[in-house]
Amino acid sequence: MQREPAGGGRPTSTTAPRACALAVVAWGLLASGCAPPPGEFGGGAASGSAGAPADGDALLAYEHTVGVELASEAIVPRLQAIQTACRDARFGACTLLEAQQSAGDWPRARVVLRMAPAGIEPMIALAGEDGDAGERSTRTEDLAVAVRDTRTAQDRLARELERLQAFEGRPGLSVADMIALAERMAATEAQIEAAQREAAQQRRRIDTQLLTVDLRARSGAGGRGEVARAVADIGDTLAMGTAWTIRAAAFLLPLGLVLVAAGAGLRTWWRRWRRA
Repeated sequence: MQREPAGGGRPTSTTAPRACALAVVAWGLLASGCAPPPGEFGGGAASGSAGAPADGDALLAYEHTVGVELASEAIVPRLQAIQTACRDARFGACTLLEAQQSAGDWPRARVVLRMAPAGIEPMIALAGEDGDAGERSTRTEDLAVAVRDTRTAQDRLARELERLQAFEGRPGLSVADMIALAERMAATEAQIEAAQREAAQQRRRIDTQLLTVDLRARSGAGGRGEVARAVADIGDTLAMGTAWTIRAAAFLLPLGLVLVAAGAGLRTWWRRWRRA
């Protein structure tokens, strides 16, 4: 950086633009660290931006959870039917987020979908066809404040980027000043992209709804399956019981011999005592 001439003369012609550039970079760093959080702007252009939700307006995100009890053999086909209906968009736009199944004594399956609101009820009807309706719950979250805060942050970052870009083309910037300005602009652009992703996720949650379907085996079906497995395992159970009986007899045989010997000795002593 150039210094003032000796004797207190005026600064050179390049000092003023460079000072301005450093000032705006410092302002940008200060704004990033001390800017008020989203939602605390009052009455300004940001809070009154176009499309922002007015006070009292609700932007709701819905999440549904449904339980259905089916025959054990119908669980896997029903899971496949739900996946096919979602993939083919039979009831409107649909995205499969999760699908899992488990076998065993109590087979069950679980599928998580994100769907257009109009397709929620038809998909629930498909899941519960020939089944027993279980519990059902709906959770609602109001995203109005979150959407407003995200838009406020986007407006603030856009204005900050415009101010930084206005200084980018000014003459007289040193290499260090240009590097600091470029770093600040890159950080602001990254924050703008993050805010845009957050806004897109919020819009997706509002425009679509989450549906979780739990498929479980009927209680009676599980009991009948247990009896059938017990009958089928009679041979193995009999062999196992016989083996355990032999092991128990071999384990108790020494103890039995000791007890017999002790009993014989006690009986002999008793007879002698009576004769005496």
